[in-house]
Amino acid sequence: MQVPFARRRGFTLIELLVTVAILGLLAALVIPTAQVTVQRRNEQELRTALYQIRKAIDDYKQAYDDGRVAKTTGGTGYPKNLEMLADGVTDLRDPKRGKIFFLRRVPRDPFATDSELAAAQTWGKRSYASEPEEPREGEDVYDVFSNSDRVGLNGIPYRKW
Repeated sequence: MQVPFARRRGFTLIELLVTVAILGLLAALVIPTAQVTVQRRNEQELRTALYQIRKAIDDYKQAYDDGRVAKTTGGTGYPKNLEMLADGVTDLRDPKRGKIFFLRRVPRDPFATDSELAAAQTWGKRSYASEPEEPREGEDVYDVFSNSDRVGLNGIPYRKW
């Protein structure tokens, strides 16, 4: 005996197409949200890294002004490179000539695309002698900025943070 149409089990083509359409719509909503979440996390890492490096540069300058770091003729009091902040410098006020460390390690720019570069090379550096509108490297490191051409969620390019 043959089973009537009404008693067959399974899904119709229409039901499958509706299900696939709903799943596609949900995926289309989730992917941009995930991308924004990743960008927001990277922006927070950028803020933290910029804060840490800038604070370390300021601490180095303060140690220089306090006579704890060796002064050089014509020096500005800012570190020659970012690695100095993590490698440490000799404390002239310490009788044992211990080192002062300003960073545990130099953080990477989270928006740097070249993974082969060292962390300190991922940052754009501004020397004390350069203008704020057109930062360029020089004999010291006065400030750092991201080299990314991307724009943040707040509408400001990352290089301007």
